Amino acid sequence: MCVHTKKAIMIQRNKYLSKLIKNMNNGFPKVITGIRRCGKSYLLKRIFAGYLIESGISKDQIIILELDDINNAKYRDPLELTKFINSKTANEKVQYYVFIDEIQLVNTIINPVFNNGKIEVAKNNSENTISFVDVVLGLSRKDNVDLYVTGSNSKLLSKDVITEFRDKAINISIWPISFEEFHNYKNGYLTEDLTEYLQFGGMPLAVLKNEEERKEYLKSLYKTTYFKDILEYNKLNKSESLEELTKILSYSVGSLLNSEKIANTFKSVKKDAISKDTINQYINYFIDAFIIEEAQRYDLRGKKVIGALKKYFFIDCGLRNAIINFSSLDFGSLLENLIFNELIYNDYTVNVGTFDSFGKNKDNKTIRKTNEVDFYAVKGNRHYYIQICNDLDSQKTYEREIKPYLSLNDQVQKIIVVNKTIPETRDKNGFTVIGVADFLLRFIK
Repeated sequence: MCVHTKKAIMIQRNKYLSKLIKNMNNGFPKVITGIRRCGKSYLLKRIFAGYLIESGISKDQIIILELDDINNAKYRDPLELTKFINSKTANEKVQYYVFIDEIQLVNTIINPVFNNGKIEVAKNNSENTISFVDVVLGLSRKDNVDLYVTGSNSKLLSKDVITEFRDKAINISIWPISFEEFHNYKNGYLTEDLTEYLQFGGMPLAVLKNEEERKEYLKSLYKTTYFKDILEYNKLNKSESLEELTKILSYSVGSLLNSEKIANTFKSVKKDAISKDTINQYINYFIDAFIIEEAQRYDLRGKKVIGALKKYFFIDCGLRNAIINFSSLDFGSLLENLIFNELIYNDYTVNVGTFDSFGKNKDNKTIRKTNEVDFYAVKGNRHYYIQICNDLDSQKTYEREIKPYLSLNDQVQKIIVVNKTIPETRDKNGFTVIGVADFLLRFIK
């Protein structure tokens, strides 16, 4: 099963197909979330529907409703939508698979029971409302309905909405095409594919375009879709500070940041004062829309999350590069962003490792130094310290990368990922040295 075609070769998305299959007929609605244009609708309507048909489910048992089709506009009324799906699934002896696309287009209305029988779109402060959440939970109670919904803007992508479902729905989060999916599709040389992926990322439609088309597509996608969504959803009138924040985060991938540092940058670069609270609020807008993810600092000796400093990574390297017009392509930072994404994609919990050590200064006084490990990644019984290096050829660079490891006397496997196509080896200290492609395509699987 696949997403897009090119010379009869298709991009595999088997990870997500497996999740859908695993959760079939489990009594819960499946809410498919993720950044816009990452392939949610295609996954559901083509890949999963194709699987059902190949498994013996008849087309009559698959109900697909696309709410962005103007011909289906009447079903944006939650009561009309419920009535329509109930009519299509009336035969209780038949198991139906219901796909509702663009569920966020369903209007929130005031319950007519409390509104003299009138259908009226609710306002922000309206009470006794009916929303798409009520539709989803109501339809999912039918024994003969297995329900799947997707959406394509921050109204659904917001983590606040997922919270509304609590333990009453299965959330399947979709990411852009992974490096493995990209490489399998391109079927090219690893070094060339990695360089291309670091520049343009894995948004499905971008992968299918040539270099110049990709640049324009990604810049337009960010500006006219993601950025516009955030402004509209959060009712923001001014965009300058928000836009500047995204540039700061783009240039600072891999750096430890907090709201105070960012506020100081605003003041020095833009000659503009912006509060720390506003910065935190803006960052949360991008996190809620799944544009960026945060990595917290974790005390490797105290075994706890600490401090306000965090690293921020973009869900797609191509999107990050588009925000700054494909300038300043720091491949070291991009490599760190890529590895963070791939660890998350492969179901690891990822933090920035940190610990304090003590030594003597030139005056022979005891001083405390804070050490950092790029990532501390955990998945089940697998625990890894990970240092990421664009080039490990010089002795100075090698010593810098292993320095934190020499102070960590524990049993966690210590890894140095290098931006080269080299096999896994061990250095004289017993630390794992591995090329990035081998690390991504085999080691972390």
